[in-house]
Amino acid sequence: MNLADLTTLRVGGPSGRLVEATTRDELISATADLGPDDLVLGGGSNLVVADAGILGTVLRVATRGIADPAPGVLRVEAGESWDDVVQAAIARGYAGIEALSGIPGSAGAAPIQNIGAYGQEVGASIRSVEVAEPGTGRIARVSAAELGFGYRTSVFKQGVPAVVLALEFAFDVTPDSLSRPIAYGQLATALGARIGERLPLPVVREAVLALRRSKGMVLDPHDPDSVSAGSFFTNPIVTEGFARELPADAPRFPQEPDEPERVLPLGSDIPPLAAGGPRHVKLSAAWLIERAGVRRGFAIPGSGAAISAKHTLAIVNRGGATAADILQLADYVQTRVLSQFGVRLQPEPTLVGFDDESV
Repeated sequence: MNLADLTTLRVGGPSGRLVEATTRDELISATADLGPDDLVLGGGSNLVVADAGILGTVLRVATRGIADPAPGVLRVEAGESWDDVVQAAIARGYAGIEALSGIPGSAGAAPIQNIGAYGQEVGASIRSVEVAEPGTGRIARVSAAELGFGYRTSVFKQGVPAVVLALEFAFDVTPDSLSRPIAYGQLATALGARIGERLPLPVVREAVLALRRSKGMVLDPHDPDSVSAGSFFTNPIVTEGFARELPADAPRFPQEPDEPERVLPLGSDIPPLAAGGPRHVKLSAAWLIERAGVRRGFAIPGSGAAISAKHTLAIVNRGGATAADILQLADYVQTRVLSQFGVRLQPEPTLVGFDDESV
């Protein structure tokens, strides 16, 4: 089995064998047999596999099922298509993941990196995740509070070994099936709405899908810019002091709430403004890439990889690209941004089969 056939980026070498689990019992049994050289695969949308492939088994999660255990609650099997989960929630009038419409991949992969877009993150709607331990198949239910959700991370991304079996969501339910408050400026503009406004869920979904299509971020066999792993780099988080050294027009998104106003008696000691260390802001990786001189459609001569013609944050396979081509271009982008701004961009996709120094 060639892994290029199982990933949205269409790169990657062979594997030892492919095991597809279509039921919960099959998935638990296959998880119990997993070894350190094996790979668990969902939709293959956030993955770059080396050209040499892997020696072990590929476990493809293909379980299906969406259940309604209580009002506002959905239980979802790990192999469900993520966008089908979004559509199911919207059809029931449940708010919380509508801004995550159109993200490719499976439901089981969503909590791994805490997928997010347009002001929402999946972790805010997850109640718990049911997992199985690789090598033993032991089952555990992990509450949201134990999952360590952060920006594109979770305890799973930080090294806790687990295969997701199912997820339980708890959503907002409003009488008029309205979205959560719009929290992202670009989405608000597309909707002609104000930040904080709530709109009908289907309206928000269609606006999100339109925005994603304009960036090549919805899988489409007719769109060559969708042959990617989505956003290749995460938005860097830096200290507020570091961000002040960047050009004035660099986008900045505060990661902590503003300090509350305080009134102090005359002559009293002034406490530090920010307890627990310096304040942090999130930068725009796309802005950094563009300002470092890497334009849309850029490609290294002779390479099959290119920057998307629609969005500088995506690296696309123009046809015949190798995994080495993808990483060569990623390294070029990192080098340009590091040289220009002193920021090293971090890859968002999972890299499989590469040494630690590759990217």
